[in-house]
Amino acid sequence: MSIKEYLGQAYRLDQRINSKLEQIVSLRELSTKATSTLTDMPSSGTRNVHSMEGIIVKMIDLENEINADIDALVDLKRELVLAIKAVENPEYQTLLELRYLCFKSWEQIAVAMNYSVRNIYKMHEQALANTTVPTGVQ
Repeated sequence: MSIKEYLGQAYRLDQRINSKLEQIVSLRELSTKATSTLTDMPSSGTRNVHSMEGIIVKMIDLENEINADIDALVDLKRELVLAIKAVENPEYQTLLELRYLCFKSWEQIAVAMNYSVRNIYKMHEQALANTTVPTGVQ
């Protein structure tokens, strides 16, 4: 695994968590929808509660997945912090933290660090060259 792939893992995991959160919102909206049918026929007295049960079970399963992903993200970020702190140049550390821990865009990083985007790209390449993937990571 390249250093760029290693550092980019947190962003991808964060995106998956956000996607699952959106799915939960969608399931919650689905579970609160109520439709009524007007008919001359008397009601049977029973409702289809199984579909509501299924939605609730899916929400619980998804929430459990999100919690596991959040735990993994916290552990991964802790690992990334150690890898970034091993870089000696403090500006490189700042750049790597802004990009891979705060998920800032190149433009946001350039503004925050008072550099041009072009210089940020160059610094990023140098920072990656000074960063190593911890042993035991594939």
